Amino acid sequence: MNFKNTTVTLVTLLLFLSCATNPFTGKKTLAIMPNSQLFPTAFAQYNQFLGENKVVTGTSQAQMITRVGQRIAVAAEKWLNANGKQGYLKDYKWEYNLVDDATVNAWCMPGGKIVFYTGILPIAENETAIAAVMGHEVAHALANHGQQRMSAGMLQQIGAVAGNVAIKDEKTRGIFNQAYGAGSQVGVMLPFSRSHETEADQIGLYLTAIAGYNPDEAANLWRRMAKNSGGQAPPEFLSTHPANQTRIANLTALSPKAKAEARKFGVTSYKPLGKF
Repeated sequence: MNFKNTTVTLVTLLLFLSCATNPFTGKKTLAIMPNSQLFPTAFAQYNQFLGENKVVTGTSQAQMITRVGQRIAVAAEKWLNANGKQGYLKDYKWEYNLVDDATVNAWCMPGGKIVFYTGILPIAENETAIAAVMGHEVAHALANHGQQRMSAGMLQQIGAVAGNVAIKDEKTRGIFNQAYGAGSQVGVMLPFSRSHETEADQIGLYLTAIAGYNPDEAANLWRRMAKNSGGQAPPEFLSTHPANQTRIANLTALSPKAKAEARKFGVTSYKPLGKF
């Protein structure tokens, strides 16, 4: 068996043995590194990050981040239990921290470790918008998007190595590396990332509504985010995220569906925006 055939066989076997199931969509997903290995690594990195940055504690805003996070986590457990996924969250260790940094961002590591930067607060403007961001970030963790991106990156590297070993001519190898690098990034990795963002928007909006926050505010938040960016963004096909207008349109269309999902859990009215 030649190297090419061996590589294809190994990759096929790796994919077959390394699949998980997204609990929200039922789709098979890449899971080369299992959560039993990924979560402890993520927890250690999170603790290191907190030790190297200024964590805000004891303020009303810090308390709000924790309060909203806990409500979204409860909503996630309600949804999972109602849909036959009891015990799905047993290895998650939820933690919510506000970090003093002007960056307009928030993130959630695999296993439920969340950071909000203070820079996002003026644009969020209210607790409901924070809930929309929190729902989105929690959705990334629940759908194992970090695990999938890591797995996809490993496969991308395997493809590059296979090509370099198989191509003997140095000039041809150089052309391959340029084409493969750009092609796999624009044609595979970036669309993969955008699909995760769109999926997290949908899952997160459902969780936001189930937690008692009005999902209509998510689109308003992204209108403010778009205004804050001043239109400075790469073309959508070169970005890890959907374009702002694409996102706003998707969130607007999803909001009635999120409200319908929330009604299944007895939520028929929503908390005030909670401006701060």
